[in-house]
Amino acid sequence: MTTSTHFRHSTNHTSRNQSPRTAVQPRETTQAGPARQASPVETAKPENHHVIAPIFTALHTDLQRAIARVGFTSPTPIQQSAIPLVINGRDILASSMTGSGKTAAFLLPIMHRIIASRESEKKTTGRITPKIRALVLTPTRELAAQICQHFNDLAQCSDLSCAAIFGGVSMLPQERAFRHPVDIMVATPGRLLDHFTREYGKMPHLEYLVLDEADRMLDMGFLPDIRRVLKALPTRQRQTLLFSATLPEPIVVLAKDMLNNPASVDIERPQITATGIEHKAFKVRDELKQELLINIIDQHQIRSAIIFTRTKHRAKRLAQFLDRKNVATDCIHGNRSQLQRTKALEDFRNGKVRVLVATDIASRGIDVEAVSHVINFDVPHIVEDYVHRAGRTARANMTGYSYTLVSADEMHDFTQIERTIKTRIEQVRLENFDYNSKPAEALEIPIAQRIAEIRAYKAACRARAAAKQQRKGQQPPPPAPKQSRAYRKY
Repeated sequence: MTTSTHFRHSTNHTSRNQSPRTAVQPRETTQAGPARQASPVETAKPENHHVIAPIFTALHTDLQRAIARVGFTSPTPIQQSAIPLVINGRDILASSMTGSGKTAAFLLPIMHRIIASRESEKKTTGRITPKIRALVLTPTRELAAQICQHFNDLAQCSDLSCAAIFGGVSMLPQERAFRHPVDIMVATPGRLLDHFTREYGKMPHLEYLVLDEADRMLDMGFLPDIRRVLKALPTRQRQTLLFSATLPEPIVVLAKDMLNNPASVDIERPQITATGIEHKAFKVRDELKQELLINIIDQHQIRSAIIFTRTKHRAKRLAQFLDRKNVATDCIHGNRSQLQRTKALEDFRNGKVRVLVATDIASRGIDVEAVSHVINFDVPHIVEDYVHRAGRTARANMTGYSYTLVSADEMHDFTQIERTIKTRIEQVRLENFDYNSKPAEALEIPIAQRIAEIRAYKAACRARAAAKQQRKGQQPPPPAPKQSRAYRKY
């Protein structure tokens, strides 16, 4: 992946010096039209690789051809319900299980309406003016990149364009998506606000706003950024869609304040995890979790698993532990660079890595096919996090397993999960494992020891610098004055 995930589809061939996945030429705005003429009454039939479902026949034929190529043989329930409403211009408040096809449910009708609008503009004025017409807000970088990839699949027969805007990479390539506008922009709120502070960061022609994973985007942590984004957007009438796997009642009330007479889709459905998942729990002392985990992986012959931990430190240490046990492992957490996170996810998708250890940064929207197991190394404090973690397996009507390692201190959170998902999770014991044994090594380094190691490392660095200066015949610099604790920066 390049630093700017910027997709543009066109019937024109890409030049030899241009990457096929990143556009460097703006769309033509001259009188000359694109090589292929498309109209709302185009009679060309979709390719006959697959027979598409009736609900998709309401979409533009460019999208129908792409759907046939991708192999969407039948729509999911959320697509069946949402697509007609969005095509008719309704605001949407939609709740659907993770892995149920929410992304296509909002991308397809928005792309359909944009194509129709562009064709009408071309017929009226003889040209198409580039403009950012749709904005999709997502909570994580990975989800933003994934939505753009879905767009890439669905737009392969059209000349629509899309860009992903997120942190951890340079702003300069992303700036081009504003100066040479793309049709759809997918962004995380923080990086989008960074661009809004620049003179080019404007969206005067925005027609569609989508908040994906709305329960996370609108909770107390994201709400201030969301309000600032909304304030920066034009006040013109737009269509707003909120999609999420879970919609708690306070979030529903807040969301309805932002929507205009919204249509509710599955909003009253009880909160449950996706079907096809077998849930199991293993009660174990916290200090024995890593030993139990390696035994579960070996005895159950797990070939593909995402393991979720509570903190970044535990994710890193657990990945190192599994690596020492000859289990091909990588990890994703907030302290890793975007390049490292992207590589870890790609290696996991391609089977180079057997286990992916992650914090909840990966529990939302990351679509990896054929993940057989999700393992909660730590019980999540928030029930919705359990739902999203479990949703990484059993995607697209497949089956999967969700295992949870539960210590005595986590029983309250575990009971809350059972009560909310209305499922009694079977508690099992692993055969041939000594639950009374002593751990061979500690997972976490005590904080005091970690601080001491950091101080010792810095002292060693200062000593090496002083020795180097002495070898050069220079006097070492005087030590910095010691600050009082009250003014020390941490």
